Amino acid sequence: MKKIIGCSLLLLGFQSLIAQNYTRKDTLQGGLRQERTCFNVLRYDLNIKIDPNAKTILGYNDIIFKPVENSTAIQIDLFENMKVDSIIYNNRKLSYDREFNAVFINFPTPLLKDMPEQTIRFYYSGKPIIARNAPWDGGFVFKQDSNGKDWIGVAVQGTGASLWYPVKDSQSDEPDRGASIKVAVPNGLMNVSNGRFLGSEDLKNGYTRWDWEVKNPINTYDITVNIADYVHLHDNYKGLDLDYYVLRENEAKAKAHFEEVKPMMDCFQSKFGEYPFKNDGYKLVETSYLGMEHQSAVAYGNQYFKGYLGSDLSGTGVGLTFDFIIIHETGHEWFGNSITSKDIADMWIHEGFTQYTEIVYVECQQGYEKAMTYANGSKKNVKNDKPILGNYGVNSEGSGDMYPKGALLLNTLRHVVNDDAKWWKMILDYANTFKHQIIDTETVISFFNTESGLNLTPIFNHYLQKTTIPKLEIKVIGGKMEAKWSNVNEDFNMPIDIFHQDKKIRIYPKSLWTATNIKAKSHSEVKVAIDKFFIEY
Repeated sequence: MKKIIGCSLLLLGFQSLIAQNYTRKDTLQGGLRQERTCFNVLRYDLNIKIDPNAKTILGYNDIIFKPVENSTAIQIDLFENMKVDSIIYNNRKLSYDREFNAVFINFPTPLLKDMPEQTIRFYYSGKPIIARNAPWDGGFVFKQDSNGKDWIGVAVQGTGASLWYPVKDSQSDEPDRGASIKVAVPNGLMNVSNGRFLGSEDLKNGYTRWDWEVKNPINTYDITVNIADYVHLHDNYKGLDLDYYVLRENEAKAKAHFEEVKPMMDCFQSKFGEYPFKNDGYKLVETSYLGMEHQSAVAYGNQYFKGYLGSDLSGTGVGLTFDFIIIHETGHEWFGNSITSKDIADMWIHEGFTQYTEIVYVECQQGYEKAMTYANGSKKNVKNDKPILGNYGVNSEGSGDMYPKGALLLNTLRHVVNDDAKWWKMILDYANTFKHQIIDTETVISFFNTESGLNLTPIFNHYLQKTTIPKLEIKVIGGKMEAKWSNVNEDFNMPIDIFHQDKKIRIYPKSLWTATNIKAKSHSEVKVAIDKFFIEY
C-alpha cells in the first residue's frame, strides 16, 4: 500500500459538517466506511474500448486487492449513469447493491484479514459524463483536430475517477503495484495513457488496442486516456526518458517549445529530489483542454504559449517568461502525485506546494528578486472567500485560495525560518520523506515544526483556517516602538522583519501590544518587509 501517514479526519477541530448540509451521496464518495477500509488495492488492470462516434465505453477493470479486515462486502465506485454489466469472482457472478455512485459488492463467503490477494473482474459500459469546461468540471472531452480527426481526453480531479471506470474512488488508497491501461480505439488513432508503452494490437474489427503499464502507485484521478492522431517525439535528458505526444500539425512547434522541460527538471530535481516516477518516464500529451497533472502523462493544452494561455496570472510580467502549464502541472509530479493528500479537504498539499514550485522555478532561472516579484504578484488573486481546508469525509475541497494563498504561506514560512540553506533542505527532505506516500495537513505541520525547530502550528492554522490576513500594527510611545498582530488567534506568534535606519531587525509581535528594542520618533521611520511575508500592515 502507498503508505498513509496521519489519520485525523476531524483535523484541528475544524468545521461543522452539519452546517454544510452534506448528503448521503457526499459521505459515500468522500468517507471511509468499513466497506472501503477493509481492503487494500494492489493493482488495476483496465481493458476498454472507446467509441468516439457513440461516445461510449465498454470493457472491464480487474481489481486485485488484499483484505485487511474481515468483511462480507466491499465498496467499489462507478457513476450511477454507467451500467454494471457483471462482476465476476472465482468464475461466478457476484450480487451487488447500488446507492448513488457506490457499488456494494457482496461475497458468497467472508473475506478474511489473513487471506491472500483476491481479484474481481468488473464489466461495465455506458456513456460517461461529458465535461462542459474541462478541467474545472469533470468528464470526457470529445473534439476534433484541424484535420477532422477525433481528439479525446478526460479530466476528473475532484469529480472522481469513477466517472468513467470502476474503482475504489478515494485518495486514501492507491494501487501498490500500479496499473495497466489497455484502450481500443478506431484504427488511425492512438491512445496515450500513463507509464510505459507496451505495444499495440490490431483487433481486426476496425479497432487497435494500445497497451500501457504503470509501475508506481498512482492516484485514481491521474489514470487517463488521450486519443488522437498523435506524433511521438522522444528525448532522453540525463537518464530520464522524455516523451511528447502532440498533434501532427504541431510537431515542429512542440519540439522547440518543450525544450523548457530540461531546465525545469534540473531545477526541480535539485530542489525536490529525483523525478519520482523515473521508471515510468515523463510525458507531455497535447490535449484540447488546458492541462492536468496526470502522473507520467501530463496533459498539456497551453497552445504553446508562454504564461497561462499567453497571459500572466501574477500581473508582473514574470509569468510570461515560462510556460505555466508545463511548470505547474509537472510540479504536481512531486506534490500531488508522489505526495498525496488522504482527503481532498487537504488539497492545498497538492496545489499550494505546486504553485510554490512556480516561484522556485523562477528563482532557479532568474534569481531571488524576480521570484519574490512573481510571488507578490499572486497576492491579488487571494479571495479570502472561505478557508483553504475543506470538510473531511464528504468529498469537499476548500477555497481556491489553496493555490496562491498556499504558495504565499510557504514563501512566508521560508522567511520565518530565515535561513535559506535550512529551508531548502527542509523542502528537499519533505519531498523525499513522504515520497510515494499519502498524508494529511497534521503531518505536514508536524514535519515543518520538527525540521525547523519552531512552533509553526499557529501560522499554519491561521492561513489554512481563517479568511483574514494577519495585520501588523505598530505604534510609538515615548520614543519606543511597540507592535502587535490583529485578525489572529491569541497564540499567533509569527516573527517579522522590519527596516529601521538601514538595518534589518527581527521583531516578535504577539496578539497583544509587545515592546521592541527599537527607538523611534514615529512609525514612519520603519519599513516592514511586506514583500517577504503575506500580511497586511
